[in-house]
Amino acid sequence: MRHYRHRAHTKFDLKVHLVLIPKHRKKVLVLPVAIRVRDLLRQIAMEHEVHIKSGKVASDHVHVFVSYRPNQNISQIVQWLKGINSRVMLQEFTNMKRQFWGKHLWARGYLAVSSGTVTEDNR
Repeated sequence: MRHYRHRAHTKFDLKVHLVLIPKHRKKVLVLPVAIRVRDLLRQIAMEHEVHIKSGKVASDHVHVFVSYRPNQNISQIVQWLKGINSRVMLQEFTNMKRQFWGKHLWARGYLAVSSGTVTEDNR
């Protein structure tokens, strides 16, 4: 059976797969940094009522599969995840400031792939 999230007058199941990469695809997401990035993404998502279904932090990119509310934009979600994460990471890991000057840890773009599942009701 399908589990829908709901509000007062709506039921929804919106999911998107996001891929974020550091500037110049630098391989900086290694052990202490990778763990902190993962924890920050979870914290930011929780604060904005975005549910992380799964994710993976590789050395040069991050995959995140999220469920979000209908009144949230994907671009807004990415802005929260990348913006807050970048600011905190560059404050905590001062050695990264030389590599990522201009207060930008993440590359400008992102990959977003919507996800939907076929149920018997949709056939």
